[in-house]
Amino acid sequence: MLTGKRTGLRAIEQQDLKQLLEWRNQPEYRRYFREYRELNMESQRRWFESMVMNDEHTRMFSIAELDSGQLIGACGLCCIDWQDRCADFSIYIGKDGLYADEDYAVDAGNLLIDYGFGELNLHRLWAEIYEIDEKKKQMFGKLGFVHEAVHVSAHWTEGRWVDSWYYRLLKDEAGR
Repeated sequence: MLTGKRTGLRAIEQQDLKQLLEWRNQPEYRRYFREYRELNMESQRRWFESMVMNDEHTRMFSIAELDSGQLIGACGLCCIDWQDRCADFSIYIGKDGLYADEDYAVDAGNLLIDYGFGELNLHRLWAEIYEIDEKKKQMFGKLGFVHEAVHVSAHWTEGRWVDSWYYRLLKDEAGR
């Protein structure tokens, strides 16, 4: 387990899937995810088998609260490009509607950054969020990510088009 001040990152286990599915299907979270459809347990199991267990371009983790060991969220590096040493940075806290809070999410995010730059020797992390995702905007700022691009009217949600915002963090910028 990778450990921070408040959180730990551990392998996703099959027993985590039900709780992760419940969080992913909450409409207030799903509006921020690329996968906009409600998922079922079969699709969750397929994701676990194909992406978590068998995809060399994905490193996913369960986020656990250190004090209790309780599952509180998930994070990972996806679409890892080993040639260009970059990856898509993904994170959320499901517990108590926290989503992208300043305590758990920032702590777990720093662990994931350290893992990506240190363990995997990546050069660049990037993330796509939607302009309506104020909590993630704040979280990425606290993690040191730089807002670098906007794709206008790229995502349909809640009856309207919203922009996709792209963030980046380079290893040199992170001081790691």
